[in-house]
Amino acid sequence: MIVATTPYLAGYRVTEVKGQVFGLVVRSRGFAGNFAAGLRSLVGGEIHEYTQLLEDTRRQALDRMVQNATLMGGNAVLSMRFDSSEIGSTMSEIVAYGTAVIVVPDASAGSAAE
Repeated sequence: MIVATTPYLAGYRVTEVKGQVFGLVVRSRGFAGNFAAGLRSLVGGEIHEYTQLLEDTRRQALDRMVQNATLMGGNAVLSMRFDSSEIGSTMSEIVAYGTAVIVVPDASAGSAAE
């Protein structure tokens, strides 16, 4: 599955738009992780516990979005974006979203560059 943040793909042509697609994940750090992160925040710097949590959550949201695009019959997602928000003081929501499409190689793209 091709995933791009751009609204088009060089060398490909969109033949069908399947529609909006997203992957949503809500995560909470456990007590031990929150405690360790709280201690680390006292001295400043990167809070690795939260960085790892958000990296894992973004990957899972992206994987869910790709799975949903596949179920819709798409072979690419265009204009992909991430959004995040906080729910309460202990949970984070991450959503990956874009437009599921069917793309095919564009034979005329190669000859235009020559």
